[in-house]
Amino acid sequence: MSDIPTTQILDPQLRPNTWDEYIGQQSIKDNLHILLTAAAGRKQQPEHLLFYGPPGLGKTTLSHLIAKEMKAEIKITSGPAIEKVGDLASILTNLASGDILFIDEIHRLNTNIEEVLYPAMESGVLDIIIGKGPSARTIQLDLPPFTLIAATTKIASLSAPLRSRFSGGVFKLEFYSHLEMEQIICQSAAKLGIEITDSGVHAIAGRSRSTPRTANYFLKRVRDYAEVHNETISEDVVLKSLEMIGIDDIGLRQTDRQVLLTIIEKFNGGPVGAKTIATATHEEIDSIENVIEPYLIQKGLLELTPRGRVATKEAYDHFGLENSSKK
Repeated sequence: MSDIPTTQILDPQLRPNTWDEYIGQQSIKDNLHILLTAAAGRKQQPEHLLFYGPPGLGKTTLSHLIAKEMKAEIKITSGPAIEKVGDLASILTNLASGDILFIDEIHRLNTNIEEVLYPAMESGVLDIIIGKGPSARTIQLDLPPFTLIAATTKIASLSAPLRSRFSGGVFKLEFYSHLEMEQIICQSAAKLGIEITDSGVHAIAGRSRSTPRTANYFLKRVRDYAEVHNETISEDVVLKSLEMIGIDDIGLRQTDRQVLLTIIEKFNGGPVGAKTIATATHEEIDSIENVIEPYLIQKGLLELTPRGRVATKEAYDHFGLENSSKK
């Protein structure tokens, strides 16, 4: 037998297992409690749900909690993984009564696949076309009752017909407050058996981009640094360890700083388009729009205007630069 211990997968370990453990997003939790309780009282399947917002805010976690509340199996897939109509048909026909189907990044579904999903969501049937040309015929299969839960980071890219079929509700996840981030870090530290000072918690929370996934990532990296140097996780240890991985005092990463400095130095502060920024920084447009920009906008470092992206006075101040274009 190997002496190497089995590697633990930390992210599922940190995922909240109960509604009380899920910190923040109180309005969504209240609405889901009403929806799920009412459906259970009627002995009916909860209606389809859509969650949207930036990555790392807890869309997948909410879906797992709903499945636990319903005592249901959850089948997980993503928009890019469903390439053909047959892929979706295979998933739907393998669902059992009461199952939850979770589709992440649903805005990336092809239009022809959406057309098959509509009757499945509305009427619980799957229309399959057999054959081609004049001899083609449609077979309709009844599906067991199921709940579709979808998540997207780009709600505007979701077609209106598909969005309208989420009759249970469309919910936007908001960024977390500093206090909520501190509570999440304390909870994660307790689960991982990590000792951390209040100042250490405060320092991580202030750099975690108001996002639980980022906070948990930072906590694990800080833990590694503290263990190697045999130190308690204090504010000083947090600052040293995060500086090593390129995180500054307000949570900006190297890619964030690169985008801002590109706008300031190469394009005189903007306005400049996303495609131009992507070309200049060698970053993907999706990464800029969905990962980098939301936090820069939240921190007041970037503005979106009809003509493009513009670096704010706060961005110049952060780098200690003077905006020569503004009189």
